[in-house]
Amino acid sequence: MSLVDTIKHTFVPIHREGHKFIVAFFAISVILGFLWFPLFWVGMLLTAWCIYFFRDPERLVPQDEDLALSPADGQVSLITMSPPPSELGLSDAPMLKISIFMNVFNCHVNRAPMRGRVEQVAYREGKFLNAESDKASDDNERNGLIIDTSHGRIGVIQVAGLVARRIVCWTTPNVPLEAGERFGLIRFGSRLDVYLPEGFTPRVSVGQTAIAAETILAEYGSDKGPVLTRRI
Repeated sequence: MSLVDTIKHTFVPIHREGHKFIVAFFAISVILGFLWFPLFWVGMLLTAWCIYFFRDPERLVPQDEDLALSPADGQVSLITMSPPPSELGLSDAPMLKISIFMNVFNCHVNRAPMRGRVEQVAYREGKFLNAESDKASDDNERNGLIIDTSHGRIGVIQVAGLVARRIVCWTTPNVPLEAGERFGLIRFGSRLDVYLPEGFTPRVSVGQTAIAAETILAEYGSDKGPVLTRRI
């Protein structure tokens, strides 16, 4: 392995959205250090956390259009049948809903669950309840995407949380997305809700740790039932 490859695999890239925050954290650390030197090290610890928070690692993305992948790193917090948010105009009937909760230590770059074309992007103001709460999907600030895929239209909802106060989404309508392609992020703790049409079967369980663009959330057209798990 070359020196360039070694460096590339040792140091995880930092997303550009985090650059200004990292600089700000460092500047504050220096200022605090002039006031009382031990505070400098406290600030540097927080600066290191900020660098870690905005990491943007590469992922190995499964190439199978029958698979719906996790849009975020985090924990599977909910698997249910539920109507999607009304502002999307996606469906009045319940759809398979899988939620991923991201804490402040998870990578917060969001990725497309499936290959398709962005049909709609809809932002809605709201509250900042704990993102783990079931009410967060209905009451919190959110940004929703409809992606037209080979198996129908799916919904991907970025939901702000108790700490998260900024949803970032840089994709727009009529833009094609590849499975696993980056489309946004949320600062600093939040959740992603994925709504899938009839024909998809869950491939994860509540409590499972998910990795964006690598963990398979659901599969289309499979005759297998939901995955059973046990703690050992």
